[in-house]
Amino acid sequence: MSDNNGASKVAFFLAGMGIGAILALLFAPKSGKETRDYLTQKAEEGKEYVTVRGRELRKQAEEAVEKAKDVVTKQKEQLSAALEAGKQAYQEEKSKAR
Repeated sequence: MSDNNGASKVAFFLAGMGIGAILALLFAPKSGKETRDYLTQKAEEGKEYVTVRGRELRKQAEEAVEKAKDVVTKQKEQLSAALEAGKQAYQEEKSKAR
């Protein structure tokens, strides 16, 4: 489903973040401490993004499971009703034949 797509987006995001960090180190006009602080801040932002996105994906998965359970329950009820109607129709035809 779209979970695989979401996982690949996160992977691309993290890869982009890593490339950006390397480029920032190579071309940084700031001092080492400022650069480290900047990288720490960006790492925290990335960690927060991944955490929030993980929660969202988990919630979506839980909702999908609940929907699937509801569909299965409805199908089971319909099947039981159809089976019961079939049994009743069989009994009626059987009693007419006597």
